[in-house]
Amino acid sequence: MKPLRLVPVALAALLFSAGFASANVTLPKILGDNMVLQRERPVAIWGTADEGDEVTVKFAGQEKHARPDANGKWQVMLDPLKASATPQELTVTATNIAKPDRNGEIKLKNALVGEVWFCGGQSNMEYPVGVVSAGAGPATANDPKLVEEIAAETYPQIRLFRVNKQNRAPELSTDGWTDCAGDALNKFSAIGFFFARNLQHTLNVPVGVVGSYWGGSRLEQWIPPEAFQKQPTFAKEAAAPGRLLIDGRAPWDYFNSMIRDLAPFTLRGMLWYQGESNIIASNDGVRYADKLQALVDYWRGLWHDQSLSFYQVQIAPFLYTSRKADHLPDGQTIIEHGPDELPKLWEAQFLVTRLPNVEIVPTTDLDSNFKNIHPGGKRIVGQRLANLALTKIYGQVTPTWQGPLYDKTETKNGQVVVHFSNTGGKLSTRDGQPPNDFEVAGVDGVFAPATAVIDGDTVVLRSDKVTEPKIVRLGWTETAQPNLVNKDGLPAYPFRTNGPDWQPAKK
Repeated sequence: MKPLRLVPVALAALLFSAGFASANVTLPKILGDNMVLQRERPVAIWGTADEGDEVTVKFAGQEKHARPDANGKWQVMLDPLKASATPQELTVTATNIAKPDRNGEIKLKNALVGEVWFCGGQSNMEYPVGVVSAGAGPATANDPKLVEEIAAETYPQIRLFRVNKQNRAPELSTDGWTDCAGDALNKFSAIGFFFARNLQHTLNVPVGVVGSYWGGSRLEQWIPPEAFQKQPTFAKEAAAPGRLLIDGRAPWDYFNSMIRDLAPFTLRGMLWYQGESNIIASNDGVRYADKLQALVDYWRGLWHDQSLSFYQVQIAPFLYTSRKADHLPDGQTIIEHGPDELPKLWEAQFLVTRLPNVEIVPTTDLDSNFKNIHPGGKRIVGQRLANLALTKIYGQVTPTWQGPLYDKTETKNGQVVVHFSNTGGKLSTRDGQPPNDFEVAGVDGVFAPATAVIDGDTVVLRSDKVTEPKIVRLGWTETAQPNLVNKDGLPAYPFRTNGPDWQPAKK
């Protein structure tokens, strides 16, 4: 899809029907027919123009004016808009007294106003509603009831914008904003769709979802070198001569072609499901927290919103130890994945929630096929993300979106009392059995399984093999599925009490 270009009104039909234009003003591809604009926030409308042009933007009774800067760029900010499911027209005109033959107009039709979210990551976010993509999916496979359920509804108030996959292309490629139906729906992120559907049903306003994802991608590929150069954690790499490398690999493969041109399209928030490839490629551990902060900080800067909500999905249990052919960038050195590499990345994901408005939803309870890196339950993930957004942003009362969280421990009489928050007033197990996957260790750091008994909002641990327990961990293996749940049945998040003292880097 080519950028929209302002052309002389008299020539517009001829030039566009011919598939080319030589006019002087352009709009980015994210601004187009059928789009959803964010309600209740100033809305960015931008593009490029020639020197001396005056650009006028009209929408919903507002009129804004701008002139291009020295680089030809212009931008206006619409005042906050009220939600509207009534299709409206956004008009952009350009006038130039010195070049009246260049005066032109673009009309963007069928625009709605509501909630706009971005979803990104790798294959588990890409996993589509109804077709096979990147070796994954569809989400409706072997679930005829879900197929019937989706087909039984229409979604006139949900709009989709899917970015086409390109590696280091100079600009973004897309089919534009589409209705949530047919081929466009089948190819779209299942999590993004289920999130939007739950949001739209609850809020009863239009919802737009922007999807940009690529199976197998590493986090570093979604941001440019500048993002790492701004983080003190990567000062050594940034100071090295030559091309910036992070863990032996160059960043930014997909940034220019799949992210850059989306900003600063006004959003309410972002959904992110990624991390598997950062185990496969480099066993990132806590270093993933540094990388993820670099991404969050840079994207928030790109969108001019340092409080933009960023909601993650915990990557699911998987047998990374079964992978025997993963190599370092030299192509020779085998990467050995220990059974604790996944828990270390879970830990890193959770540590980043120390940044403002960053949260995470759990997945350890959704699939027991540890050989499948693309677990089922995409509808449940979308629901949890929606509950998170509805609670944190929209003030709705919903089932919780997160399970019990480690708070603190007390050691007495050879046992450890583990306190949890986010219990909903009740800890239990989803299978009625004693809590599993708890381990304790003494000062020697040698862990042994612990028997566990629930007592209110605490779990009491004891092990005959550790007489003076000092350290506790839960779910510290790649196949962990802790059965400890809160009142709403969501699983406890894995943790260790002797983990790294990670804090967000100061900018």
